[in-house]
Amino acid sequence: MSTTIEGPDGKPRCHWCGAAPEFLDYHDIEWGFPVSDDHRLFEKLSLESFQSGLSWRTILAKRENFRTAFHNFDFDIIARFTQRDINRLLKDEGIVRHRGKIEAVINNAQRAQELVNQEGSLAAFIWRYEPDAKQLAKPQTASTSKESHALSKDLKKLGWKFIGPTTAYAFMQAMGLINDHVEDCVIRAKVERARKSFKRPCD
Repeated sequence: MSTTIEGPDGKPRCHWCGAAPEFLDYHDIEWGFPVSDDHRLFEKLSLESFQSGLSWRTILAKRENFRTAFHNFDFDIIARFTQRDINRLLKDEGIVRHRGKIEAVINNAQRAQELVNQEGSLAAFIWRYEPDAKQLAKPQTASTSKESHALSKDLKKLGWKFIGPTTAYAFMQAMGLINDHVEDCVIRAKVERARKSFKRPCD
């Protein structure tokens, strides 16, 4: 099977972005471009944990509802959520109503605050796990890596929940720690340029 599809402009793109109409913009504008904003990083960690056992399409379709429900993933606000907030979220049909995952986001927000106090930012911690591109598997042939196992393990040591190595790897793909666009994808070069000009917060 081909690793690419033809986009609306006639140029090749990663095959997966043809699976649903909403994937194209996500693929072209977001996926793989490096991110250093703490709230966006926390949002993606949270949404990846909500995706566990579900499809990304389900989560992407509900993303704006998640952002509203979780105050744009401002972890300083989420860290103060109470049982009343949990009850509110469990009644919110616009999101995934899974008690364990909701409670994990609240817990992880508190852990994110601790990391910021310790490291200066969530980004400074996360970007230490950027893999050496030369040691990575061929794009989109792996679901974990040595670095995603390390990130998952270290976050769990710090008390984070619902962040396994596969979740961590998907997070790294999406947030630009890895350029996992296939070789022929027209967006791959754009991501590579963005990564070269990106100032790593851990530098």
